[in-house]
Amino acid sequence: MSQYVPLLAQRLGRGRRPRRIAMLSVHTSPLHQPGTGDAGGMNVYIVELARQLAALGIEVEIFTRATRGAREPSVELTPGVLVRHVDAGPYEGLSKEELPAQLCAFTHGVMRAWARHRPGYYDLVHSHYWLSGHVGWLAAQRWGVPLVHAMHTMAKVKNAALAAGDTPEPAARVIGETQIVDAADRLIANTAEEADELVRHYAADPARTAVVHPGVNLDRFRPADGRAAARDRLGLPREALVPLFAGRIQPLKAPDVLLRAVAQLVDEQPGLRGRLVVPVVGGPSGTGLSRPEGLQKLAARLGIADLVWFRPPVGQERLADWYRAASVLVMPSHNESFGLVAVEAQACGTPVVAAAVGGLPVAVRDGVSGFLAAGHDPAEYARALRRFVDDPGLPERMGAAAARHARGFGWNTAAAATAEVYTEVLAERRGRLRSAHG
Repeated sequence: MSQYVPLLAQRLGRGRRPRRIAMLSVHTSPLHQPGTGDAGGMNVYIVELARQLAALGIEVEIFTRATRGAREPSVELTPGVLVRHVDAGPYEGLSKEELPAQLCAFTHGVMRAWARHRPGYYDLVHSHYWLSGHVGWLAAQRWGVPLVHAMHTMAKVKNAALAAGDTPEPAARVIGETQIVDAADRLIANTAEEADELVRHYAADPARTAVVHPGVNLDRFRPADGRAAARDRLGLPREALVPLFAGRIQPLKAPDVLLRAVAQLVDEQPGLRGRLVVPVVGGPSGTGLSRPEGLQKLAARLGIADLVWFRPPVGQERLADWYRAASVLVMPSHNESFGLVAVEAQACGTPVVAAAVGGLPVAVRDGVSGFLAAGHDPAEYARALRRFVDDPGLPERMGAAAARHARGFGWNTAAAATAEVYTEVLAERRGRLRSAHG
């Protein structure tokens, strides 16, 4: 992190934290259920970050697109965090790819909310994902406040690691992201690698790029009463080997790699069929919506349909039970900005087998809290899973190390570092104003 904006503990005397910020999440609401549609790790990120910022005394108002006509215009998520629903386009049936045409309407809704307040009501804008970044760019300029932006994913990075049959991100998104990189007062990257990608692919200024690792809710995701109790609650056999996939079902997340790896294991050791259960917890998303039953059909073609349990997305408490019940979480994604699911599973005492992409080498400590695979060859994942077959005590031993590793990723730490970024950009803005006025 040394080449980017340093942590600001040495410089906190230079300014104050914001009193109130406008947080923008155009395409997915923090109130939506993660694991289906466009709701995923970013939803969790925004909710948990906002809650912890409020605990630090920073009020957060989250602007998101209304997707239900009956929903209240504003909803208090928790004291100090307000979610504002903005009418922009039809409530249902609008894909993420169609949202750029609604940014003008969304911006108008944000400006209307701002106009009801006195000048200076918002101290700062924090936008998430490139669609929100364009609204944030205009809002920050209009209000005369700094813009902090988090990419979460980047078109150029995704296009460089496309899954077979996946659709490339359009040129319009690349152009939009480039504009936001130029406009933002500060970019927040999840890892040093993501910061490097911003510099390499988008010519970001390292001095305006800060690295803040996302966190995990350590009160919710914890080992609790253990694997056997969680399996009893979920109806899973206590002695089974349970490799779990949890997340959105789309080519980017590569759940097919897990299924192919399991099929290879069973081909090599037919006796495993009686001890394997493979839960897939999540719903179709993105390009996966074009073939919503594609994964079920693949399981049937591979001859493992009887081993795979398809389950819809679940709430956070239930998801924690799935993590605790699993022998290992498998995350063969083609790209991950960070990999919150991997940290959540480890916090519950479950090791992870993951692709060594994006932020996953930070989220998973290879050989200690799990294993990293160099690519997406099912044979490599089968070899990793075989280690859990050959050593029945490995989930417990590695799971204990995983829980210790995850304790370093609390949301309170992430929020404090984010608040320091806010403090810095506000101090910079005030310094520029003082210089401009002599």
